[in-house]
Amino acid sequence: MRAGIIGIGSYLPDNVVTNTELEKIVDTSNEWIVERTGILSRRTAEKHIGSSDLGAEAAKLAIKNANLKPEDIDMIISASSTPDHTFPATACIIQDKIKATNAAAFDIQAACTGFVYGLITAAQYIMTGLYKNILVVGSEVLSKMVDWQDRNTCVLFGDGAGAVVVSQVETGGVLSSVLGADGSGASLLELPAGGTREPASFETVENRRHYIKMNGNEVFKFAVKVFEDCTRQVVEKANLTLNDIDFIIPHQANVRIIDAALKRLNFPKDRVVINLDKYGNMSSASIPVAMHEALYSGKIEKGHKVVLVGFGAGLTWGAVLLEWS
Repeated sequence: MRAGIIGIGSYLPDNVVTNTELEKIVDTSNEWIVERTGILSRRTAEKHIGSSDLGAEAAKLAIKNANLKPEDIDMIISASSTPDHTFPATACIIQDKIKATNAAAFDIQAACTGFVYGLITAAQYIMTGLYKNILVVGSEVLSKMVDWQDRNTCVLFGDGAGAVVVSQVETGGVLSSVLGADGSGASLLELPAGGTREPASFETVENRRHYIKMNGNEVFKFAVKVFEDCTRQVVEKANLTLNDIDFIIPHQANVRIIDAALKRLNFPKDRVVINLDKYGNMSSASIPVAMHEALYSGKIEKGHKVVLVGFGAGLTWGAVLLEWS
């Protein structure tokens, strides 16, 4: 059996935070942010909104786009880096919000690679025939996890959600995939406190340990390398060449990462989907949101071969080669 995407949706909060607005609250400038990241603005959710709220809205649109009903969904996989709670699973909360009463539900944690991990996991269930319709959701409210006093990280991230329905397809679909991880780099990008290693305490709050911490230089070098490596691997596994690829949709972390990897791949930038200038880094939501926009702008069409490539904390990375069906 072949597994492919038959429905897609995305949802973004209304509130736009520009670089000019960030200049008022942190020691930075529009020029500095644009030069180092390529980001012009990002979306932020309201205080009462959690990842499941954004994810549920994207999920509803994906299910409608697939011409299905919520009760047709057999499984929900949530890939949020910013879950509503440690437990219960955000996927279970999304299940209740969209009334997908027949669906099993669970979360996976692969940070910015989460959507790729979730998509590949869903494809396996479909290809074995165990399930028929699986919802994969990447939803993030990173604005609540960044330190708004740290100009090196707060300028990077934004909130949003994207979702797809994965089902059996007659042609195309997932042609190949690759996943990887290197736990020795776990400390390069982390949210240190709040788990069993550093339970919440007066000291962890006072020392701002409940916010994202990142070694930017090391993460940059890692991201460029794995972007190139797993793109090449997933194309070779499908017995294709980069010349056969119509588009690459990378994790939207930093335009300099994308530019450096494309130079190594010798792949034209006009065949790469980039929207981080508008939304910043939305972690697990970045790839499905970019894919949704590319589809509905007419950029991606039936028969196009598309590489989705993600990389993030863990350290994790992965890629999927799809033929759009």
